[in-house]
Amino acid sequence: MNDIILVVDDEQEIADLIEVYLQNENYTVCKYYSAKEALACIESTKLDLAILDIMMPDINGFELCRKIREHYTFPVIMLTAKDEETDKITGLTLGADDYVTKPFRPLELIARVKAQLRRYKKYNPGKEELDTTPILCYSDLEINTKTHECLINEKPISLTPTEFSILCILLQNKGTVVSAETLFHEIWHDEYYSKSNNTITVHIRHLREKMDDTAEEPKYIKTIWGVGYKI
Repeated sequence: MNDIILVVDDEQEIADLIEVYLQNENYTVCKYYSAKEALACIESTKLDLAILDIMMPDINGFELCRKIREHYTFPVIMLTAKDEETDKITGLTLGADDYVTKPFRPLELIARVKAQLRRYKKYNPGKEELDTTPILCYSDLEINTKTHECLINEKPISLTPTEFSILCILLQNKGTVVSAETLFHEIWHDEYYSKSNNTITVHIRHLREKMDDTAEEPKYIKTIWGVGYKI
């Protein structure tokens, strides 16, 4: 069955262009020109990924992302205005997994979609490689790679797909420092990493907030300055 991707953008030409490129890759596309129209689809369709424009007249992309994250864990890619760093950080804070800046190259967006879907499927039920060791633990932290659950002191912690992926990678490399570049390459596409990219930093910060952890006195995720992170 083809992956089902939601596309929401009030600029019809952009939404139509994204639809064509996704369909050329054999994805099934649910396309809407307003967020209100998309809400019914989100509730009734088993989506695999969403592409959301931020600037929309009825409900903006931030609010739509927040609504998605209340109930669903599939990846969300935000379309942001040119060089609006605040928009990027806000989107990641609300649970988005990645962002693409307008104007964008359609093939770059497709590469991001493929990377997110690969990462999401890798750390979700159904991957045979994880069947033998579905539980990853450290102290009172436990994640189940088959059920996509994270527990601390047996209490569930709600993580976005990217946060879950980062935690999986760190636990799989427990005791070893993992660089931000390595994390980025594992989750996204190599060619998009730059030293100034703060995507991993933002996700780590929100992971710590959810886990009641701090950079100053880490219980789980320790920052090795200039090198990376480790459990």
